[in-house]
Amino acid sequence: MKNLGAQYENLDQKVYQVVKQMIEDRTLLPGQKIPQEKLAKDLGVSRTPLISALKFLEHEKLIEVKPRRGFFVRLFTINEMIGIFEIREVLEGLAARRAAQCITDKECRELEGLFKNFKGYANITDMSGYSKADRKFHTMITGIASREFLATMLQTFDIISLAYQNVSSEGLIRHPNDTIEDHEKIIEAICSRDSDQAETLMRAHFKGAIDILKEQIDEESKQNHSKEVINHD
Repeated sequence: MKNLGAQYENLDQKVYQVVKQMIEDRTLLPGQKIPQEKLAKDLGVSRTPLISALKFLEHEKLIEVKPRRGFFVRLFTINEMIGIFEIREVLEGLAARRAAQCITDKECRELEGLFKNFKGYANITDMSGYSKADRKFHTMITGIASREFLATMLQTFDIISLAYQNVSSEGLIRHPNDTIEDHEKIIEAICSRDSDQAETLMRAHFKGAIDILKEQIDEESKQNHSKEVINHD
């Protein structure tokens, strides 16, 4: 790991960027305690800039503090994840619409190449690779759409990063086998400059994830009810 203390003056910001990237890359997993001493040593910095970075990440909801226990990568409840995806449905639906209105041919080629390694597979097993392509897909579309207020909202609240704070399946809610066609159709609509279809497909893409999360809540509710019945008996 790079010795940040020897390279940069603005340590707080640099440490923040590195730790945030570790969370996004899932080097630090949701629910995991941040090993402050080891991390500071690996980065070549004192704990002061590290604590400052962790507090900023806490403000961004990527990290939480547990009294007398330390800093942890935040693990969201299913209800919280539903809220995040509902926000993304609206904002990224708008982003897809705007991207279709202003995308260049070069950007289309780049967008079309994101999932090339997964085409033609009956069963996609590279969850990590697909998760990275998925994140780049959503980040790129919002970047292409870049309108000041939309971009600021997504960046300020770090909504895309928050959506990958799911413990299993590399942060993916739906299996790649179920979403690869969604991605291909959205890309086709955007590159065909069909703004209405692009927004419709993007919103449907998020509704699919929301439906699965709601099913998980229903399943948990049934399991808890069964336990209560057994305990009562």
